[in-house]
Amino acid sequence: MLRFLSRFLGLIAVAGAFVGLIVDGARSIANAQLDYTPLGQILFQALPSYFPMLEPAITRHVHPFLWDPVLLSILLAPAALVSLGIGLVLMWLGRKRVEPIGYLAER
Repeated sequence: MLRFLSRFLGLIAVAGAFVGLIVDGARSIANAQLDYTPLGQILFQALPSYFPMLEPAITRHVHPFLWDPVLLSILLAPAALVSLGIGLVLMWLGRKRVEPIGYLAER
């Protein structure tokens, strides 16, 4: 059940990445320059009241190093690329196990 859920969520994330890539590509062609949507912009639009509290909470309760080089880089990355990475990891975690060759499987 967890493998199915992981594969399903991974497939949804990869499909979202594809849609984001199409939207960013169309916007880049229309503007005649490379233009992409950063993940931070999407999160700010989705969670306008909680997003500004993210930085103080992480620097105060976890560690300031986690915010500045790590999460800030992820938030400035293209949303389609981040969604593709998360989707591929989820699909990899949900893959079926490969049976070893040469061993008898008793059931």
